[in-house]
Amino acid sequence: MPSSRTSDPSRRGLTGYRRATVSTDPGSTVRLIAWVEGFVQGVGFRWWTRSRALELGLVGSVRNLTDGRVAVVAEGDRAACEALLAALRGGRAPGAVRQVVEQWTDAKGDLRGFVEG
Repeated sequence: MPSSRTSDPSRRGLTGYRRATVSTDPGSTVRLIAWVEGFVQGVGFRWWTRSRALELGLVGSVRNLTDGRVAVVAEGDRAACEALLAALRGGRAPGAVRQVVEQWTDAKGDLRGFVEG
């Protein structure tokens, strides 16, 4: 079952948003898109996120957004993506995470490595 932490995705500029049907099988390959809010820019958050993602065997990217959030896109097995999401929310990341909004979709398979943008 897909999940999202906001009841109104259009509030976040996600026009045309629709819930995707994504496998909940822990071994299935999925794409996690997460928007991290709080004091997360200029504190090593992107580097830390990339390190966690690589440890989990994920591919994707992490980048600062102009509104102060950080966007994370990760693909890999669902259990690894869930572990990354838990790490983002876990309180050990640099800075201060106030909220993480997530979106799950099917993996596209178009990502290589894990890059900071």
